[in-house]
Amino acid sequence: MSPHDLPISLPDYARAATQVLDANACAYFDGGAGDEATLAENGNAWRALRLVPRVLRQLAGGSTRCRLLGRDLRHPILLAPVAYQRLAHPDGEIASACAASAQGAGIVLSSQASVPLETVAAAIGDDRDRGPLWFQLYLQHDDGFNRELVQRVECAGFDALVLTVDAPCSGVRDRERRAEFRLPEGVAAVNLAGLPPRPPAPADNALCGGLLRHAPCWDDVSRLAGWTRLPLILKGILHPADARRAIEHGAAGVVVSNHGGRVLDTAIATAHALPAIAEVLDRRIAVLVDGGIRRGTDVVKALALGADAVMIGRPQVHGLAVAGAQGVAHVIRLLRDELEVAMALCGCATIAEIDTDVLARGLP
Repeated sequence: MSPHDLPISLPDYARAATQVLDANACAYFDGGAGDEATLAENGNAWRALRLVPRVLRQLAGGSTRCRLLGRDLRHPILLAPVAYQRLAHPDGEIASACAASAQGAGIVLSSQASVPLETVAAAIGDDRDRGPLWFQLYLQHDDGFNRELVQRVECAGFDALVLTVDAPCSGVRDRERRAEFRLPEGVAAVNLAGLPPRPPAPADNALCGGLLRHAPCWDDVSRLAGWTRLPLILKGILHPADARRAIEHGAAGVVVSNHGGRVLDTAIATAHALPAIAEVLDRRIAVLVDGGIRRGTDVVKALALGADAVMIGRPQVHGLAVAGAQGVAHVIRLLRDELEVAMALCGCATIAEIDTDVLARGLP
């Protein structure tokens, strides 16, 4: 890649990745559910919000430093859990983890990662300047396997568990079906190896009688919180009532997320869901948000609406596909630099100064 072709924004990386990824991988990483209305609306909702700059304010000594779950971070950007990253690059999740560590970003490793969780943790665990290392969990149908996996996560040195709660079944992903998506040889959910087979379901009721019979419920969240000493974050919260219940069942945080538009099409955009959830939680537990964040201005808007931090999913894969660990690191750095610029132009020297005053009210 020549210097003239070097991506200078997250959208640039998205375009460049389409030239590198094959049709199979593109369908998986970039596709959404159904007509992809939610996938599109996630980004549109952030762009539709308008910022109101403040001028002549003291900006000397500013910083993007913040605090999340009792830990000081260099900035409020984390890499969201994305499965099967070796579809995008041979180094897969190792590259993403090393890039996040180098940039002081948090990373959430998918339970469907294509690299063992112990290998990822060992690669960055000794880096004192790294961001949080969290593990994303789908509760499986076998309790013994779930307990053993949680124990592995604890022993490997992860800092928190992120339970995905918004996908009791997969969404209707037309783009994947058209591409006849399949995992290539050598790419698999290696951390789920050894999971006992699911009991057979009635042929005429395979979903509700089979898969959904084992779908997690609120009691399972309480049980999981009792199994582990790690903080538990619930990912996939879009309704304020569910945010309230998260506190009641022992959650230390929530991620406002619609699974990147990959599960329920026409679900509410995360930018629209965030304010009501942040209001209900009232800073009692951590609030993160993902879905369509592509610019530093989006990060400012998310923080103004009540988030403590943001996650990016597809952009990390785009960076990974284009340039491996360096690409992921560059994606994080670009977003952080844009955040600093947006803060300065909004008159905010620190993360703590970002509030709803930076957002236009009553405007389209």
